Amino acid sequence: MAVFINGRDLTVEEVIRVCRNNEEVKLSPEATEAVKKARAYIEKKLEEKAVIYGLTTGFGKFSNVVISNEQTEELQRNLIISHTCALGEAYPRQYVRAAMLLRCNALARGNSGIRLETLQTLIDMINKGIHPVIPEKGSLGASGDLAPLSHIALGLIGEGKVEYKGEITDAKEAMTAEGITPVVLAAKEGLALNNGTQMMTAVGVNVLWDAMHLQKVADIACALTGEALHAIKKAYDHKIHDLRGHLGQKVAAENLLTLLEGSKNALPLQPSKVQDPYTLRCAPQIHGATRDAINYAYEMISREINAVTDNPIVFPDEDEVISGGNFHGQPMALTFDFLKIAVSELANVSERRTERLVNPALSEGLPAFLTKNGGVCSGFMIAQYAAASMVSENKVYDHPACVDSIPSSANQEDHVSMGTTSARTAAMVLDNTQKVLGIEIAAAAQAIWLRQEQGEKGIENLAPATKAAYDYIRTVSDPIERDVIMHDELVKFDEMVKNGELLKAVEKVVTLK
Repeated sequence: MAVFINGRDLTVEEVIRVCRNNEEVKLSPEATEAVKKARAYIEKKLEEKAVIYGLTTGFGKFSNVVISNEQTEELQRNLIISHTCALGEAYPRQYVRAAMLLRCNALARGNSGIRLETLQTLIDMINKGIHPVIPEKGSLGASGDLAPLSHIALGLIGEGKVEYKGEITDAKEAMTAEGITPVVLAAKEGLALNNGTQMMTAVGVNVLWDAMHLQKVADIACALTGEALHAIKKAYDHKIHDLRGHLGQKVAAENLLTLLEGSKNALPLQPSKVQDPYTLRCAPQIHGATRDAINYAYEMISREINAVTDNPIVFPDEDEVISGGNFHGQPMALTFDFLKIAVSELANVSERRTERLVNPALSEGLPAFLTKNGGVCSGFMIAQYAAASMVSENKVYDHPACVDSIPSSANQEDHVSMGTTSARTAAMVLDNTQKVLGIEIAAAAQAIWLRQEQGEKGIENLAPATKAAYDYIRTVSDPIERDVIMHDELVKFDEMVKNGELLKAVEKVVTLK
């Protein structure tokens, strides 16, 4: 299969297929014609010597400097090489591929004025696995992701470094190996390539995709803890959640009932207690609010991956080139800040459930810190510390980047979005949250095993879905009789959360929403 792009119909799922599964990218026939039409219009304007921002003028504060036709090639190259100012560690491969795809999709709409051969060369680089090295830091999120997108364009013109076949090499060398000719940029092309929101959106769409799966894992973690702590299932009754009406809350409650269907540990009512603590009783409300935020992010990101975000924008049919501000990342900055706060709440409530599992004053008869040999063994004592540390770290990352702005380009660009920082910190929050949920799952599995060891039939009384989760866990990690190197164990749980294997094991038995 291949993903055909036209600037209008790209989906989140297709982006993931290209950036993670290396699916081939092709330009649709209608996009080919639209790109040709817009370029012909640009050529016409050049012949007319029209004064158009970025085409026959300088950039930013230099927009009042008129550039001759003889200088346009130098202007476009200088734009790219001077803007390659990003620093820091390189973005992961999947983020780079996503950014390249999104840039191609925006250009495919036919409102940017790029030449067809230039766009096709960028598509060829994706398909041949030539990925420009893009340092993570240096974007203000307006005028879009100038620095990181310039690093993509640098590779396109055969300069700078790329990742190719798992190695870092010169761009020209990799292109030569694949029979690709580096591009010599023509008028308008440099600006068409580096002006937009594609880097922040590339990071954000990957965070979104993983968050969509993580919300189900959070329900599984809660259900396992509910098994270990004898949860009251009546709190998940649809009648409660229908009265409030929030979709995410209703779905989370339904998932928890599905996961706990048939359990003899978690019951509709418990003889020993009237109510559970909030972390169990209010899980649908907490997890559900995150679900609604993720759904909002999906809608916004789906719109952005099909947006034309460069400047100026070409309208051949209307005989207009309009200088505007579609490159401004504020819509994505707000979205990613909202998304990271929502995801961090899954970690926040998860760590509190872990605390209930390890604390003998709260765990309803479980051994302190989930070890049979307390004193000589510490069990899960410091695992909870690690979870608390990452939850606290998330609170630092959760500061909304979008509320900050530093003027640039001699105050011509006097409000910027910091949207790329929003996306990057969202990725950090996601990673921490995956780890925190992994710790809860490890602790819950240990608690269920200890119930069995105490003669309570903790394993035998599991629901089919939680039993599937527990059985999968035990193919990866054994119960802990005496202290082990906990790092090695917790890494296994982090991996099973991230690679989706735990979720797959559960969804062989039940369907989660």
